[in-house]
Amino acid sequence: MRPTCTLTATLNARPEKRAELVKLLESFVEPSRSEPGCIDYHFHVSAEDPNVFYFYENWTSRADLDRHLKLPYQQEWFGRHKEFLTKDADLKFFEMLSDHDAP
Repeated sequence: MRPTCTLTATLNARPEKRAELVKLLESFVEPSRSEPGCIDYHFHVSAEDPNVFYFYENWTSRADLDRHLKLPYQQEWFGRHKEFLTKDADLKFFEMLSDHDAP
């Protein structure tokens, strides 16, 4: 199956809020993975900078991703994100061209 919508998000944490932010972002993983249309959902930290986080998500459709982004826990995050970040999250949307599953 090839996802039709991929989202990457880069987040730059305020150092003094890092621990609280990690806990909050980790809490998104399991609920997101169980949502309809979620193919995979991964949370990373930079190997060079412990205050830079990255999400890589694949969804069956943009409608599924949009539904995810409108859920209460996501809306709460978007309403509070500035207290945790040094700048706005860098969100990028992609369409996968290769096969998702390895041969």
